[in-house]
Amino acid sequence: MTQILLVEDDTKTAEFIKSGLSEEGFSVRHAADGKSGLDHALASRFDAAIVDIMLPGLDGLHLVERLRDSGSTMPILFLSGRKTVEDRLSGFKAGGDDYLVKPFSFAELVARLHALLRRSQPLSEQSLLTVADLELDLLSRKVFRGGQEIELQQREFSLLSYLLQHHGQVISKMMILKQVWEYN
Repeated sequence: MTQILLVEDDTKTAEFIKSGLSEEGFSVRHAADGKSGLDHALASRFDAAIVDIMLPGLDGLHLVERLRDSGSTMPILFLSGRKTVEDRLSGFKAGGDDYLVKPFSFAELVARLHALLRRSQPLSEQSLLTVADLELDLLSRKVFRGGQEIELQQREFSLLSYLLQHHGQVISKMMILKQVWEYN
């Protein structure tokens, strides 16, 4: 299960995010101030962090700077009411990977979190596409369903690969023809 660290001092916002992310299949640990957020981040492994900037004690910018100084490469999304270009640039300069302004769309928060996680995966993990019990390994060109290997022809593999890479998206017949059959 994907582990997320949420550092947010506003109780209602934190509960909203924690509840929503839990429903999306994430495991969330919450810290209500910068110091405890930094302690959690240094003591445990998280796949990503969502950090408010205006925090009691240690603010989010300094928290992230300290994490980066310690060698952490964990993806970090700033979530803040501070919305000027200068504020966002300060977030990136401190070491943040993304910045979302409050009020925010929860769907956008989840999409940005998925994008951060996808970009942070090692190449070997990115080569494995999984939907339910169907797994496709792009490097070994093998397909498994429920743990059993399925032998596919080259074109079948290309089609399944394309469909899995675009899982949850609407794909037109023309897109499939162009990508799988190289039809112009």
